[in-house]
Amino acid sequence: MFYMEKKDLRIVYMGTPDFAVPTLERLISEGYNVAGVITMPDKPIGRHQSQLQASPVKECALRHNIPVLQPERLKDEAFLEELRAMKADLQIVVAFRMLPEAVWAMPRLGTFNLHAALLPQYRGAAPINWAIINGDKETGITTFFLDHQIDTGEVIQQERVPIGPDDNVEDVHDRLMTLGADLVAETVQNIIDGRVTPIPQEQMHTDEPLRPAPKIFRETCQIQWASHTVDTAHNFVRGLSPYPGAWTTLLSPDGKETVMKIFRTTKEACPGQAQACPTLLPSANGDKTLRIALPDGILHIHELQLAGKKRMNASDFLRGTSLEGWKV
Repeated sequence: MFYMEKKDLRIVYMGTPDFAVPTLERLISEGYNVAGVITMPDKPIGRHQSQLQASPVKECALRHNIPVLQPERLKDEAFLEELRAMKADLQIVVAFRMLPEAVWAMPRLGTFNLHAALLPQYRGAAPINWAIINGDKETGITTFFLDHQIDTGEVIQQERVPIGPDDNVEDVHDRLMTLGADLVAETVQNIIDGRVTPIPQEQMHTDEPLRPAPKIFRETCQIQWASHTVDTAHNFVRGLSPYPGAWTTLLSPDGKETVMKIFRTTKEACPGQAQACPTLLPSANGDKTLRIALPDGILHIHELQLAGKKRMNASDFLRGTSLEGWKV
């Protein structure tokens, strides 16, 4: 069995976005020896792309005077030499990039990743989005050791988290972000204490077929109304809210198309309604939502954004727009 004090365990931490910051803060606050941080190169921003913006993880590392590496290529020998010089016993990955074997196999205790799903379900880049789009009532987080394939390594620990019927990606993201910091700290402590028994994912029982979580592109976000019920449309919207946002097109009576993103909806069941679907309905009884009839109900749109405009409440949109003759 392997035992070591926190201060003697050299950790290299790899991550980039906000999701990875609470975990890094937690490791630092608990006295772990974070010897270095690896993150993405600074990103050009501004109208002329003339300014550089550091990642949230880099900003956190600099606040704590932790050395930072920002490689363009993870197989570059100069980077690998710098990484070796950090002499990591353990590497931890939270929302970073796919690592080559030369990187993940480097530490003597290996490299583990925090994944925002209950592996082996939702392997891939967008697990939170797809769990909500698919209408799941539960998700979770997993720590697992990296191997040659994406998200297939042996599972160390998991925690389950409920998904509410109106939760969107931001709600679940923030919940998992906080819980993830706890799980990573617990996983590291268990590694130090020699209490880790990783489980191959092939041995993990699941009652349902495995669902993937591929990267989401703009075309993924277009609402294909003809394929939706009111439930699946509601799930699709909240599974892409607030970013990147589900979208559709509004067709005006004169044939002009306007792209509209949809951020918040509620649903009204109307089994067996006779209207042609999908249909953009006029407001009724003072209702200040944009209403779309679907085969089994009405989807009420509460927040939206038109191309080139700011995000707004549907009531503000309807105040200045007559929908007579408009279609989706």
